Amino acid sequence: MIIGIVLSIIAGSLVGLQNIFNSKVNERTGSWTTTTIVLGMGFLASFTIGFIIEGKQLFALDNMQVWYWFSGLIGVGVVTCVTKGVRFLGPTYAISIVLISQLAFALLLDSMGWMGLEKVPFTSKQLVGVLILTGGIFLFKFGGNGAFVFAKKRTEQSE
Repeated sequence: MIIGIVLSIIAGSLVGLQNIFNSKVNERTGSWTTTTIVLGMGFLASFTIGFIIEGKQLFALDNMQVWYWFSGLIGVGVVTCVTKGVRFLGPTYAISIVLISQLAFALLLDSMGWMGLEKVPFTSKQLVGVLILTGGIFLFKFGGNGAFVFAKKRTEQSE
């Protein structure tokens, strides 16, 4: 379990870092060029590393269902949407929304047992967890330092 947690933390850090890089590339090129560069370089890197580590096993795709091949197309949507979202909202707010969306969608897939996943019962604790995280994003974005500004104005008025 610890290995899974550590790998998930590393993945989250890498996603955050990649989105910053993607947004910088997008500032100079455009969404489609950014997507092409990101996925193209990812393909070259994963193909090279996979071939070195797995050898010919990399091409053993006998047991893969045909519809799994479309995950690369989903990747195009991910990179394009996140890059544009970061451009419009800024990295922290955009990625916060992406994370909540990922969590909610994963919860739906798990609860329904879709996409070949083992069905996991939906509980009120899961719903409350997603709602708390969503509330945190709203507080982060819209809460600002409103309490601080209000306290400062009251202090200035009393002086």
